[in-house]
Amino acid sequence: MEEITEAVGNINIADAHKKNRIQVSNTKKPLFFYVNLAKRYMQQHNEVELSALGMAIATVVTIAEILKNNGLAVEKKITTSTVEVKDESRGRPMQKPRSDPTFFFLPCENSQDLKPCIEILLGKTANFDELMAAAAEEREAGEGEEQS
Repeated sequence: MEEITEAVGNINIADAHKKNRIQVSNTKKPLFFYVNLAKRYMQQHNEVELSALGMAIATVVTIAEILKNNGLAVEKKITTSTVEVKDESRGRPMQKPRSDPTFFFLPCENSQDLKPCIEILLGKTANFDELMAAAAEEREAGEGEEQS
């Protein structure tokens, strides 16, 4: 119970309720879901913060580079850190990787893992709105041709 109380006390309320933050996973959604979501967030809030842990860091960097290379975003800030992630499976046997399915181990009771974390803050470019309007016109023109 003390761990929960301490964790709740350490939560930064401003960070927890950021409306322009996207927490990226490399397994849950396709890459361009996040690219399009970031565009929408930049339209609404003028900037977007992309964040990820571990293996999803490469996905966040790719999203940022796509937006920058298309002239839609500029980097405002990049922050890297490591965060402690506690093992949720206390007491349950965990299977070793498939190379040896007969080997099991029990994690330590207070098992903790450090994971790399990245946060990239992107802002709109000066011509962001023009580029988005042009892309919308292209989509509408393409849909009109398909219907006729």
